[in-house]
Amino acid sequence: MNRLTNRAEPHQMASPKLTVVVPVYNEESIVREACQELMAQLEERGWDYEILVAENGSKDRTVEILRAMAGEYPRLRYIHSQEPNYGLALRSGILEAAGQFVVADEIDLCDVRFYDRALALLEANGADMVVGSKRAPGSRDRRPAYRRLATAVHNTVLKLALGFQGTDTHGVKAFVRERIAPTAERCVVDRDVFASELVLRAALEGKKVVEIPVSIEEKRPPSIALFKRVPTVLKQVCRLFWVLRVQAPPGRNHECVHPSEGPKKASGS
Repeated sequence: MNRLTNRAEPHQMASPKLTVVVPVYNEESIVREACQELMAQLEERGWDYEILVAENGSKDRTVEILRAMAGEYPRLRYIHSQEPNYGLALRSGILEAAGQFVVADEIDLCDVRFYDRALALLEANGADMVVGSKRAPGSRDRRPAYRRLATAVHNTVLKLALGFQGTDTHGVKAFVRERIAPTAERCVVDRDVFASELVLRAALEGKKVVEIPVSIEEKRPPSIALFKRVPTVLKQVCRLFWVLRVQAPPGRNHECVHPSEGPKKASGS
């Protein structure tokens, strides 16, 4: 179903309907193929879109490949940072996005079926943000067991420390740019916890956050070893606890909705 209409010509790409933001780090082996496949699927839907690749600190040929692709494909552009920092790259991409709607995706996922469902909700004003949950009823998570365990542990930490009552904060999400970009600008943590703060803060600020189940299967192992990230994640969750629960908590008046269930509270009480 072609919900994003009025496709712009390449020279009119200042304000597309959809921006897909994809942070990348050392992805020379898959970035070209993954972006080409994503563009082909978006073209099939006839959508007015841009792909914004947020490269951060790559040591391989990722930047070189992106530079060549940006010259080859008018609907693809990239931003570059010297620092390997996923959260900072994602935040920068969100703030740089020009689309009415934004999808924040992963280079090794890019399941456009999520876009179909999420954009339908956003265009019907059924949500300000749609989170693709790997743990919601109906989801299928084909990642290795240790990755699934890490997600469960991270969610448990968020529930205990911050009162999070959803099922997932990481991975693909879609939102209305003008409603969520200001929230992204107010986020205080980066790296692996930025995505969690974005969902939590949006909920606390009264945005309507809806979860839908997704099926995921990674195309390659994580580019940064999982266990090396643990100390940084714990440190940033502690900082997030201080900011959201102690220092200056945003107003708490939001409920997160799962389409197959009744409303349920998504954030701290």
